[in-house]
Amino acid sequence: MLIDKTPVTWSDAQQSAGIRSDSSIRSIPAQRLTAGKLRRAFVRAVFISSLGLLAACSAPPDEAALRSEIQAMQEAIEARSPDRLLDSVDDDFVGPKGMGRDGLQRYATLMLLRQQHVAVVIGPIDVEMFQGRATARFNAVVTGASRFIPEGVESRRVETVWQRDGDRWVLISADWSERSTTE
Repeated sequence: MLIDKTPVTWSDAQQSAGIRSDSSIRSIPAQRLTAGKLRRAFVRAVFISSLGLLAACSAPPDEAALRSEIQAMQEAIEARSPDRLLDSVDDDFVGPKGMGRDGLQRYATLMLLRQQHVAVVIGPIDVEMFQGRATARFNAVVTGASRFIPEGVESRRVETVWQRDGDRWVLISADWSERSTTE
């Protein structure tokens, strides 16, 4: 295969593209920027920037804040921190079989002592909002391992009730049951 190394000029490129030689490229005339146009452009830019800042600074909706609390609890378990887990739990918490807040702390501590590594995978969260309260239902898979060998996998159906406490949500009730294999 031979390669032609002849230099190509702009007129050669125009001819090969089918552009007539009498046509020329014309520039678009520049618009005159007056003080009024500059002022309007500046005001528009400031307005759009302000909208962006307002959107970024606004408080998250209640549902997003609730989901954030659930995620924080998941991260606390995986970080092996029962104390951080309880940050989102109300003092009057009621769990399965009447378990209170202290019982939840003992349960979490025991679970974390038995396993060197714990991972939690939460499925889609179904949230229902009420006046100052909310429910969140989801499936969770909890895995535990000593060293590198998995020792247990538990699949649970979790149903929680949350209450607004100032600017955050606290867990007031939770129930988790073993998930059936037919779900």
